[in-house]
Amino acid sequence: MIDLTENDQALLNGQGGDAVALAMRVLARSAALMGAERLLDITSAHIDGCLYHGQASLDFVERLVAGAGKVVVPTTLNVGSLDLIHPELFRGDAAVKAQAQRLMQAHLELGCESTFTCAPYQSHHRPRLGQQIAWAESNAIVFANSVLGARTNRYGDFMDLCAALTGRAPACGLHLAENRLGQVLFELQDFPADLAGRDIWFAALGLFAGKQVGTLIPVFSGLPLDSSEDELKALGAACASTGAVGMFHAVGITPEAPTLSDALGCRAPLQTVAISRAQLQRMRAALSRARPGDRLAAVSVGTPHFSLSEFEQLLALLAEEEAGPRIDFYVNTSRFILWQLEQCGQAQALRSRGITIVTDTCTYITPVMKQTRGLIMTNSGKWAHYAPGNIGVEVAFGSLRECVQSAVRGEVVLDAG
Repeated sequence: MIDLTENDQALLNGQGGDAVALAMRVLARSAALMGAERLLDITSAHIDGCLYHGQASLDFVERLVAGAGKVVVPTTLNVGSLDLIHPELFRGDAAVKAQAQRLMQAHLELGCESTFTCAPYQSHHRPRLGQQIAWAESNAIVFANSVLGARTNRYGDFMDLCAALTGRAPACGLHLAENRLGQVLFELQDFPADLAGRDIWFAALGLFAGKQVGTLIPVFSGLPLDSSEDELKALGAACASTGAVGMFHAVGITPEAPTLSDALGCRAPLQTVAISRAQLQRMRAALSRARPGDRLAAVSVGTPHFSLSEFEQLLALLAEEEAGPRIDFYVNTSRFILWQLEQCGQAQALRSRGITIVTDTCTYITPVMKQTRGLIMTNSGKWAHYAPGNIGVEVAFGSLRECVQSAVRGEVVLDAG
């Protein structure tokens, strides 16, 4: 039985309105099933349910709107099923488009911010170390817990919104310090240290580790100490794709792992796994059956959404080429990042080089790409993992540098080694 505060009970009894009463019923019952003894206050929420999966997802949110629901903490929105800034890119069913647009609008009526990004941590919404939050979207959860040191469980559709409407979350799981210690140690023997092209190895490592640990917390020892936020983003997103990972530690890099002992809580790991570069190469090969010279249909990067730093890398790589891409080249990002690109003139520079910028959604979940027959190249472990099942494409898996070189030549280019 969960111990509700006087205010929790008042909300449950309807003193905050019908929508909040429903949200508290869902939250209290879910917390009890999760083994929580109480609820705790949160400082922000990130909502995954604005991606249209059918009528049920819209019905739930419409009920909250009809009940005069409003979020009570700063609340960002994950990607939807449409790029509202570039609606001409949508190539799907008109009826689905209308329902998807209504779902996105209904969340705004609840007071959520129109962020529509899977990377809210790249905007001004960056929770601090130790802050309690209720975030959904697998990569955002992993990044918040691991790289920022905030605290959230893996929340999904409906429960994330209930937390936003009540400002409360179950006091269990990764919200509690004792549940945030590492469990499986990955010892990296010869992880590539050269900055050029190493993004692919963070993604490959994440895909490998996620398969190994499932719901456990991995600890990575031996990552380059200059690992960037974008590289850690790629690592976490891939971990959460092949496994149900909500948090990882990178020794000497992430805030709760200054030492291996800190990461493990002075305990022995449940398992230790040595990882060589050869193993990472095999993981990469398992997702990409492409060979150098194979013809490409398109390139898609930005899953999770591209950061300003990644756009700068992309521009630099494009500048090294005499010609622009011969094939469609899509970059998924947030409208906040796009606004910054527009302000400094980089957006136009990218478009002039043949880059299509997609906001509010992602190419592996929304019919945006003109060509999905044939081989599509990406540097994203998450995109490579999900796109074949979601949109039926074949994947070539390479670094951002390889993606650019391949797009310019119209065929797969892979570095040696």
